[in-house]
Amino acid sequence: MSDLNSSRTLIYRPFGEADLPAAHRLSEAVKWPHRLDDWRFALQLGNGFVAEDEAGIVGTAIGWRFGDAHASLGMVIVSPERQGCGIGRELLTRVVDSLGTRTIFLHATPSGEPLYVKFGFEAIGTIDQHQGAAFRPPLISLPPGERLRPLGTNDGPRLAALASRAAGYPRDAVIEALLGVANGIALDRDGELLGFALFRRFGRGHVIGPVIAPDALRAQALISHWLALHEGMFVRMDVPGDSGLSDWLQGLGLPRVDTVVAMVRGAAPAHDPAVRTFAIVNQALG
Repeated sequence: MSDLNSSRTLIYRPFGEADLPAAHRLSEAVKWPHRLDDWRFALQLGNGFVAEDEAGIVGTAIGWRFGDAHASLGMVIVSPERQGCGIGRELLTRVVDSLGTRTIFLHATPSGEPLYVKFGFEAIGTIDQHQGAAFRPPLISLPPGERLRPLGTNDGPRLAALASRAAGYPRDAVIEALLGVANGIALDRDGELLGFALFRRFGRGHVIGPVIAPDALRAQALISHWLALHEGMFVRMDVPGDSGLSDWLQGLGLPRVDTVVAMVRGAAPAHDPAVRTFAIVNQALG
């Protein structure tokens, strides 16, 4: 930390919409792929704080509430020139305090994990980031009586209910917001919704997620649908390390480029074992 940095006056304040362009520039400085629209979507669903000095915004953090008992934390960035000044710790303190007694989820880089441990977070798994454009989508056969279909105008509440069962906490607001910016495909059996996958613009290209399904085979069918429609386009997915999909995705030509640690502060939720999340929305919203 330079003498110049240590002498700058820092203020912490709520993250407002007018801060989005500066936050976007900050994420570009640390090589994050997020577009300005990705930031706007994240802030639309949450509340956060920024750290600011005379030069502008030098730190961000956002929290998202899922009902009264659960939340997530993310978009934690500190300017490279201001790292090591305690800014990240102060931003985390403010967001964690704002979330009250809720169980909080986050995804941490290995370098960030020790700080989160000090805040009471524990590792509960991993998330593998896969991405690329040179993939070869396979044809996946579904069990008899099951089919993939476009989402209908009345599917929203059922998608939210299924995603909430898979997560173990309310996902209604997230799914509603996603349906405003994403295309979707449903897995159906005689009118019963078994799973779904959403596809939207994000970062350097597009992202598939969330993917909710009863098992890995059906998740592969949902994913393959989107890959087949977008051969040659840059696609990203973030999948749980225990999903059974990572090796399959690598074999298709979507290499694993990063792995982060899934962490929780508080009691982990009890999710429905009959359905699970095979790809998350993103590393901030889970």
